[in-house]
Amino acid sequence: MSVSRRSADGFALQVMLGLCLIWGVQQVMIKWAAADIAPVMQAASRSGIAALLVALLICWKGGWEQVGSTWRGGLLAGSLFSLEFLCIAEGLQLSTAAHMSVFLYTAPIFTALGVHWLLPSERLRPLQWLGIFLAFIGIGVAFAGGLSLDNLDRRMLLGDALGVLAGAAWGATTVVVRASRLSEAPATLTLFYQLIVGFVGLLLIAAVSGQISHVSLTTVAVASVLFQGLVVSFFSYLTWFWLLRRYLAANLAVFSFMTPLFGVTFGVLLLDEPLSFNFIVGAVLVLLGITFVSAEQWVRRRLRKALGQ
Repeated sequence: MSVSRRSADGFALQVMLGLCLIWGVQQVMIKWAAADIAPVMQAASRSGIAALLVALLICWKGGWEQVGSTWRGGLLAGSLFSLEFLCIAEGLQLSTAAHMSVFLYTAPIFTALGVHWLLPSERLRPLQWLGIFLAFIGIGVAFAGGLSLDNLDRRMLLGDALGVLAGAAWGATTVVVRASRLSEAPATLTLFYQLIVGFVGLLLIAAVSGQISHVSLTTVAVASVLFQGLVVSFFSYLTWFWLLRRYLAANLAVFSFMTPLFGVTFGVLLLDEPLSFNFIVGAVLVLLGITFVSAEQWVRRRLRKALGQ
């Protein structure tokens, strides 16, 4: 039985505003606590905490019976989830939280390209191709400041590239969920796969790279891990899935673009991160492109309304 989804209302806007604030500050929290606990260890710890809570939720509400038919897709989605947060963790040590907030949210671009090739029912339309073009132009413009031979910042460039790779991994994760049996599995089970594989994978990477010993139980470190595990990975993700079951995804996607704006703002205000003019221009192009790709139908309706059609 299909569930009727309605357009976003005032309540949805308020909830999305709260979620975007949470998602926007998470990169800042990781970088803020990096001196006390390695970012990879933060990612592993947050995934472990949230995985335990989601497992308890599945035990209560059910969902384990679908493991037999979904575990292959779950392992792949979890591996991509691990790659995403490995890139975020390593990228934040080289670049700024503001840059990471923008480049990470290129994920819808890669999702759209993936489903275009795998799902015939979701072929890209001209307006979406325009959005992809604008987004990649924006990435190039944002990178351009670090390409000056007089002021070449290789660390920043590598960190920004890892941010784009994290966005690609996130987008690929969504494609795997959409194109596999995970699309019919409970959201809690899909989230559990990502969290548990992410926990194991990131913990192994931390152990092999020696970052597992870079842990000091300071107030900042504990606050960062608990915030990411309880608030971000558990509460906010489940709230997002709850909204998707009740409201049109395109409407919610438009609101979600507040996230990188909050990420940039928090990075500047809390970490005193600098912003170059080329990055601001590039970020605007990226966000505009993502809007066209993720909310194509909404954008078309708005354009038609503006043109009086």
